[in-house]
Amino acid sequence: MVSIKCRDITFSNIQAIIFDKDGTLEDSQEFLRLLGLKRSRLADAQIPGVGEPLQMAFGIESGSIDPTGLLAVGSRRENEIVTAGYIAETGRGWLESLTIAGRAFNEADEMFKNASSSPMFVGSLEVLKYLSEAGLKLGILSAATTAAVQKFVKTHELSDWIQLEMGVDSTELNKPNPRLFLQACEQLGVNPAATLMVGDSTGDIQMGQNAGAAGCIGICWGNAEVSHLEKADVAIASLDEIIIVAE
Repeated sequence: MVSIKCRDITFSNIQAIIFDKDGTLEDSQEFLRLLGLKRSRLADAQIPGVGEPLQMAFGIESGSIDPTGLLAVGSRRENEIVTAGYIAETGRGWLESLTIAGRAFNEADEMFKNASSSPMFVGSLEVLKYLSEAGLKLGILSAATTAAVQKFVKTHELSDWIQLEMGVDSTELNKPNPRLFLQACEQLGVNPAATLMVGDSTGDIQMGQNAGAAGCIGICWGNAEVSHLEKADVAIASLDEIIIVAE
């Protein structure tokens, strides 16, 4: 066990750290924005008129995405269901709406399957190595699918440092449900009360706190002074602010 210091907060007796992926380890904002645009346009091609309101629902802004919005923090399935909801408002039946939304999402996935991987935030790899070499168990718990997490770990060759690759694959269990964090800790073989959660969204913070995590570290790269992280135990602007101070 080690002690971790972030700014003026120290977390003692830490066994493990669980990280979110998008916006925390992976600089995926541009990819998500383009994916959301493609999904909305493909839906609009089938049901004219839904594209623009879908972009607003996804949290797509001019040149960026809302870090608290559906696209940034929701699971794939949650985004798909919201899309079906907008389609249903045009008078289609629910099952038909789900089918249309699913078709748009699958077509978008196919178009992006060979796209270049989003980069990791600068310095993230070095921090993962540093923490792992100190004896901490490290995991990734993302609102993306498990397959997307596994692809991220494989692409960036992180398997030597990451012991848990976990995503969200259904509507039954999503962030901020604390059961996700508890399941992640169980798979890592660690006590939640000795595990830190690091993420860039309110959902990450709520999930960890409600699961009894040792602490919840919010991250917003380049600017920790953001309102959606105000309930975190501490907010940081770079992962290298996570410092081991004692064993």
